[in-house]
Amino acid sequence: MYDELREAWAALTAPGAQFEIVETEVGGQRLRTYKNAPPTLRELWLASGGHGEKEYLVYGDDRWTYARAHREVASIAHWLIAQGVAKGDRVAIAMRNYPEWMLSYWACTSIGVAAVGTNAWWTGPELVYGMQDSDPRVIIADGERLDRIAAHADEIGDRVLVGVRLPEPRAGVVPFADLCDGPDTLPDVQVDPEDDASIFYTSGTTGRPKGAQLTHRGCVSNVLSLAFANAVQTAAAAAAAGPDAPPKAPGAPPASLLTTPLFHVTANNCVAHGMTVAGGKLVHMYKWDPAEALRLIEAERITTMTGVPVMARELIAHPDFAKRDTSSLASVGGGGAQLQPDLVKKIEDSVDTARPGTGYGMTETCGIITSVAADFFLDRPESVGPAMPCYETRVVNDAGEPLAPGETGELCVRGAQVIKGYLNRPEATAETIQDGWLRTGDIARVDEDGFIYIVDRAKDMVLRGGENVYCAEVEAAIFAHDAVAECAVFGVPDDRLGEEVGAAVVLAATPGQLSADELRAFLRERLAAFKIPRYVWFQVDALPRNASGKFMKRELRERLDPADAD
Repeated sequence: MYDELREAWAALTAPGAQFEIVETEVGGQRLRTYKNAPPTLRELWLASGGHGEKEYLVYGDDRWTYARAHREVASIAHWLIAQGVAKGDRVAIAMRNYPEWMLSYWACTSIGVAAVGTNAWWTGPELVYGMQDSDPRVIIADGERLDRIAAHADEIGDRVLVGVRLPEPRAGVVPFADLCDGPDTLPDVQVDPEDDASIFYTSGTTGRPKGAQLTHRGCVSNVLSLAFANAVQTAAAAAAAGPDAPPKAPGAPPASLLTTPLFHVTANNCVAHGMTVAGGKLVHMYKWDPAEALRLIEAERITTMTGVPVMARELIAHPDFAKRDTSSLASVGGGGAQLQPDLVKKIEDSVDTARPGTGYGMTETCGIITSVAADFFLDRPESVGPAMPCYETRVVNDAGEPLAPGETGELCVRGAQVIKGYLNRPEATAETIQDGWLRTGDIARVDEDGFIYIVDRAKDMVLRGGENVYCAEVEAAIFAHDAVAECAVFGVPDDRLGEEVGAAVVLAATPGQLSADELRAFLRERLAAFKIPRYVWFQVDALPRNASGKFMKRELRERLDPADAD
């Protein structure tokens, strides 16, 4: 099977092949790129107009065909230009996974305007920071986000506000419907492959999120990487099965359930982009609910479901699973966190028509670095698969020296999908991207077939249900309370979410003067809900430190029992 994979890989990336790899000058670096990649997302969107009256966006009873979506995207683009928004500017999108998210996104990227994917979990102060950092000309938001913005209007400044799905008109807010009644042909704007397509925020180790600058080249390259991953593994599996294998029955038309937020690369770049190119249907959910997901899979004939691993686990364990028709499913998998080996087998055994799959990637790579599915995933369930052909990879030690295959160190990658940098953060950019090499912060090893295994994280980070929670940010918020003398934040293993946030806290004066619930209430005004510690241990003695004065979090993690937490 692995010999067939190598042969298929070579054939698909060879000169003249669909996924031919060449080297291109990008930002002063010679990087691996796909020769046949369209230059920008504008070309991808224009090409999708050929899908015509196929269904595209679905939310409850609201449905958009590709034709309707193209008319409205063109109108939104004209409206933005009429507001003075120009190529190189930014527009913030702050809402749940409504269809208006995708319409706004394509309008922005098609005229060279960067779509700022604002984290819908953010509190008012976090939204203030994001708006001040990204400086959008226009903010397109739903009612919940508008309420949070309104409470900090003076800090956010004078920006054009657009309201999505508001029950009644609001003063100073333009109804989204007003954007959709203009010219139905996209404005003629020249977009460059190195222009920012979007700004997606990733939590920062210094306590502030960083705005990753995803380029058009990076986003388009990710679409080709997704297509390549499917093509190479399908070809290899077919070759391994031999010419006498029964032909695969045709499946349902492509349709995907959007289970994770569109302000992340998993949903936007890996699910929405791929489905748009394929002429598939994107079915939106108000929020994740396994029973509703099963209903939608049956009703909308969903073929792929990608979310964080806990979603797949909850789906197949739900009491309604056996009652619903899931025969349209061809793929069930996850991103944002690694699928546990037992879940890989459970997906294979539970869904007759679907195969397990996963991709490993980052905001900083515009999507996937690796991909693995079906028989390859079943054979190596602890692996995240091989790196896509547009990457160079290496594993390095603490000194930055490359290690031999099989040795464990930090994974670094270089190629077309790596971001331009972090908005307004030249120091952070220089620290993370060195000579074109992105330091992933993940500790990995690579086997003899090029399959990558993520074994640990170098960054001080908790990965909770696919959301990155940087410990320094939570610690900074806890230290803002006058009663706190010391605190250390770290990840606590959790069967459902992968990890939960835990905090060891030493109070400045009398123990008991601050309760865990009072601390959480204090943090709710400063942090999104998913960052607030589930586990809090109040300690009487000073927290353990190493020789350099840093808290010894590994010791705390091993010593503190979740059952004893408040």
